[in-house]
Amino acid sequence: MKKNRHEAILSLISQQDIGTQEELMQKLNDMGYKVTQATVSRDIKYLKLIKTPVASGQYKYSYVNNDSEDFSGKYYSILSHSVTAVDYAGNMAVIKCYAGMANAACAAMDSLEIENVVGTLAGDDTIFVLCRNEESAAYLKQYIEKITGKNK
Repeated sequence: MKKNRHEAILSLISQQDIGTQEELMQKLNDMGYKVTQATVSRDIKYLKLIKTPVASGQYKYSYVNNDSEDFSGKYYSILSHSVTAVDYAGNMAVIKCYAGMANAACAAMDSLEIENVVGTLAGDDTIFVLCRNEESAAYLKQYIEKITGKNK
């Protein structure tokens, strides 16, 4: 039963943007799985689901395969410990970092393959990011602020 429920969870999150445990619990109950919030919480932990941003600025549950799973957490950690501020103008963003940390943060950001980022360039404490359009730059700012907790 647990294996079937886990498969159902993976199927649901691959087909729909589900951002809360309550939403996931309701979808599972609708499918005939009688689950509690505690069960859903344990399933999320067991499956090692992560929350990833969607274009609307919200977050959804996602599954990351085992090969890259350990790395995404490391990339988020690098960013959260390196970035001091982020801002954008037009389709360009600037990410300020602690001295000497921009290259590591830039490499971590590149590895995350953030949608609509055309390219990055890192100095000692600053990362320049070229985005496809202003909306993408605004999204990148919000995304980095959520990862780092550095909201302006």
